[in-house]
Amino acid sequence: MAQRLLRGDSPGGGLSRARRVAAVVGIVAGLPIVTAGALVLREELALGSLLLVYLLLVVAIAAVGGFLPGVSAALLSFAAANLFLTQPYYTLHIDDRDTVLELVVFVVIAVIVSLVVEFASRERAAYRDRLAEQDAHARELATADAVRTSLLAAVGHDLRTPLAGIKAAASALRQRGVTWRPDQREALLETVEESADRLTRVVSDLLDMSRLQSGGHVTRRESVEVAALVAHTVAGHPRAAVRVDLPEGLPDVCGDAGFFERILDNLVDNARRFSPDESAVEITAAIAAEPAGGPGAQPRESGLVRLAVVDHGPGVPQQDWDRMFLPLQRLHDRSAGGHAGMGLAIARGLAEATGARVFPSPTPGGGLTMTLEMPVVQQ
Repeated sequence: MAQRLLRGDSPGGGLSRARRVAAVVGIVAGLPIVTAGALVLREELALGSLLLVYLLLVVAIAAVGGFLPGVSAALLSFAAANLFLTQPYYTLHIDDRDTVLELVVFVVIAVIVSLVVEFASRERAAYRDRLAEQDAHARELATADAVRTSLLAAVGHDLRTPLAGIKAAASALRQRGVTWRPDQREALLETVEESADRLTRVVSDLLDMSRLQSGGHVTRRESVEVAALVAHTVAGHPRAAVRVDLPEGLPDVCGDAGFFERILDNLVDNARRFSPDESAVEITAAIAAEPAGGPGAQPRESGLVRLAVVDHGPGVPQQDWDRMFLPLQRLHDRSAGGHAGMGLAIARGLAEATGARVFPSPTPGGGLTMTLEMPVVQQ
């Protein structure tokens, strides 16, 4: 603590640098003024009275700048009083023992006052810090409550809709006295299957979002074949809804295969939601190239594979690109097959967790392209 005081540190948010500078200015300007006034009055007032004026200056400087400026002011005041107010004048020699005692007492009192002011200032600063921490914690709790409330409201519909579909289709199939044609029975079973898939996706999204926010995801670093990754993802979507065009010879990428599949599935699902009915989502891939280093130089491979999911829907304005990755954001999506708006947030979170990147760009001719950028396996 003593070392901190001597350095003039302000741990825990003590006195600011501006206040300490103001105290130094007070010493430089105030001490000569007080000394000049004392010189005028030294024949009319006792030394003790003049030292009280110096003490008032020291207290004011300590209140502004704390311990170190206060002690500096006290020592300089002691020197000034010794030189100009004690006989013999203009020397450091003091003939009278009472005068020595007065000056020593003055310095001791000045130092004690400076210490008290310093500690009081630090206590006030620490108290302000505690209040700020409590306010920040309260805001975090309020934000968390708001997110939970929004999440429950958002997923409520997404949970109820597939459950209602399953319940209705199952009840219809179990109706006694009703004979369903094969195509009707197949349609009801298809409804059960699709509703169960939707329910599974909503629950998976909730679990993924919870793990991402708590940092509970465990990632693996493995070699992943891009063609196999795309094939597994596309298998979960209608054949006509997705068109794949991958070049030959793509290198394997490094990361968590399960994460990559989940990311790509979310990107495809999001692209399908915004694509016109007659337009398929396109998946392409390429090895990213670094820009050429100078005139005549050829671009070099960057060690990254970019998997692009292209839709030809209405697109998203660039000013909304960051916002669409926030949880519970649906932007302008008002499709009947509603969703909680967590797909892109989960995709970006999983990508960052496994060393990849997801970013948007406009599709030439209209639409949005979401790119999953993955590092190539190092040989």
